[in-house]
This record gives sequence, C-alpha cells and structure tokens, in this order.
Amino acid sequence: MEDTRTGAPDRTGGDAEALARRFEADRGHLRAVAYRMLGSLGEAEDAVQETWIKLGRTDVSGVANLTGWLTTVIGRVCLDMLRSRGSRREDPLEYYVPDPVVHVPGAGDPAHAAELTESVGLALLVVLETLAPAERLAFVLHDMFAVPFDEIAPVVDRSAAATRQLASRARRRVQDATLGPGPDARRQREIADAFLAASRGGDFEGLLAVLDPDAVLRADGGTLLAGTSRVVRGAETITRQALMYASFGHASLPVVANGQPALLSVVDGKPGSLMVFTIVGDRIVELHVLADPERVAALGIPQEALAGAIGSA
Repeated sequence: MEDTRTGAPDRTGGDAEALARRFEADRGHLRAVAYRMLGSLGEAEDAVQETWIKLGRTDVSGVANLTGWLTTVIGRVCLDMLRSRGSRREDPLEYYVPDPVVHVPGAGDPAHAAELTESVGLALLVVLETLAPAERLAFVLHDMFAVPFDEIAPVVDRSAAATRQLASRARRRVQDATLGPGPDARRQREIADAFLAASRGGDFEGLLAVLDPDAVLRADGGTLLAGTSRVVRGAETITRQALMYASFGHASLPVVANGQPALLSVVDGKPGSLMVFTIVGDRIVELHVLADPERVAALGIPQEALAGAIGSA
C-alpha cells in the first residue's frame, strides 16, 4: 500500500488512517521541536514532512510510545539538516536573525504562533545557532522536551554519559547568554512604542532613555540586502542608527514576534522590515531587525492588517 500524500509505502503494521490521525495529533509538537532545532519555519515544516515519510516506511506496531519515537526521529532529521547547512552556509552567523513567528493582535487564532514560540524568544534562538549540531540536539530534546539521554544518545552516536556532557556544554552557553526577566506585555509594548516615537521625532535623549547602555542591534538583510546586515553595539551607536532609519518615514504595524513586541515597517502596502524588541527591566537590551525581503514577504501578514499600518506623519 502507498500513502497518497507522500508516496511512501505503508509499512506501519497498523491502520494507516488511524496512524495518520495520530501523527496529526503530534504535528504541533514535532513542529515545535523542529523550530527550536532549526530556527527556520520553512525548514521546520520540511523536517515534519520528512518525519511523516519515515513513519510511513517503518513498522511501528511494536512502539509503545509513538510520540517519543517521532520526537527522536525528527531530532535525527534536524541534526542532518543542521550538518548539511553548516557545510554550505555562506551568510555570517553574527548577523543572522532566525525566522520569527509573527502574530498581528486581533487577527485570527494565535494558537499556532503560541505553539511554536512558547518560551522561545529570538535572543534564545540566536544563541542556539552558535551551538554545534549535536549540542543543540541534546539541549533541545532534553532540556526543552524532557527526552531522556539514553534515547538521545543513539541519535548523536554517543553514549548516554557523553550525550549528557553535550547538553551540559550547551546549557552553560545558553545560561551565560540568558537575559533577565522583562516586564509584563503591556509595559513592553509601551517601551517599544516609546522607542518608535523617539526615533520618529529625532529625540536622542528619548532613545537613550529606553535603551540599555550595552544594548545590541542585529540586522539581517539576507542576500538581497547584504549591505544592511550588521551588528551594532551600545545605546549611543544604536541611537544614531535609529535616527537614520527614521528619515525613511515608513508606516508601521505593531505586531508580536515570538511573544515579544515588534514593529513591522510597511512600504506601499507591503511588509518592509521587522524589528523585534527584547526588553529586560524597563530597558531594551536587544533589537533584532529582519530586513531580508524574501523572508519578510513570507511572514504571512494579512493584507487587511497591512492596510491598517500607522504612518509617521
């Protein structure tokens, strides 16, 4: 028998329809694992599909915990994708901004966004990008999804003890880069709005008031706008950049990206760039700017929401 969606033969040893329903029930969990592993929405979907194909080619009639089995399978798929990506990567990792999951408040059901982004801000995804593939797998599966080390070990071809060490090294890297807690969502939005107002008004002091002195701005223009990719460190330097950006006078749309306040610039009714704020205390500590036209266009912002963008005039 062949699966009509994937072309994969059915060797499950069970009811194909029931297994498909079971996989759909786990799809959100698998997508969340893949997103944390890959930091790319498109690649995460590819990994989920590859896992479905592998399921269709495997007899799982004797598998007691299918969710656990699928979790380790998608982990292996993601590990292979990370290793392949590392061998062909051309864009400097310093500038890379992972794919954000963007939600327009009031625009539909945010369940999918919440599923992907719970406890995963862009700042954490940036740190995960610096880990070796096997370290990232061990940390994500164990620390984020409670997969035992003895189940992760065969995936990375190491002993359980060595796998524990992989996760421990990754955990130290993550903890060293972990930022403090931020205020509630309403206060975070107020701070983001204050940054925008000061930027548009050319208010140097107003910008310094909301930026942490050691704030970092990371801008990713992709291959099409590679000249805009940069890392800017320090509040005063970021302020000069912000005042420069304000001269363009783009309209903007307040959105939420990975649970954090964000602003989407809108140019001629189309998304221009996305700025995501990481706020600790009452100060902005990190700004992630995604200016890659191809990836911004793929954010899936509804046209009716873009039409409601607020101009700078």
